[in-house]
Amino acid sequence: MTDAPGHIRPTAPGALAVFTVLGLVGGWLIRPIFQRMDRTAPLVTWAQVGMLFFVAGIIAITAWSTWRALQVRSEWIEPHRAVNRLLMAKACALVGALVAGGYAGFAVSWLGIESELAGERINRSLLAVLAGLLITGGALWLERACRVKKDDDEP
Repeated sequence: MTDAPGHIRPTAPGALAVFTVLGLVGGWLIRPIFQRMDRTAPLVTWAQVGMLFFVAGIIAITAWSTWRALQVRSEWIEPHRAVNRLLMAKACALVGALVAGGYAGFAVSWLGIESELAGERINRSLLAVLAGLLITGGALWLERACRVKKDDDEP
């Protein structure tokens, strides 16, 4: 199915799945790679997790304000701003899926290892996974908020 020229299709679930799997594999490989290099695997800090939640919040606020402006109040937004928001949404959805998969893979690589640091890495990684999912969800919401109503749509 092809769209008319000038139309951007919604982010495909398959693309999100591919980015999630790529992140999962990449995150899972970090610990073994660091072990082979005789180095300590990186820590997952609260700053990383906090920044991901901050980004998710910014995206959610942008999605909410865009939704209210375009879908609820039927306001006009300059076309280049709407396209910028749409493309940002598409990019954030894919990156959010990659981040969620990456931190999930990193958490999985620590399962079964008895260590206090392993537990911290798993817990913080799981919080980062949640933040990545919130980024993806907020970005998909922003993407949907940027849709233009058709003339036959009721307000």
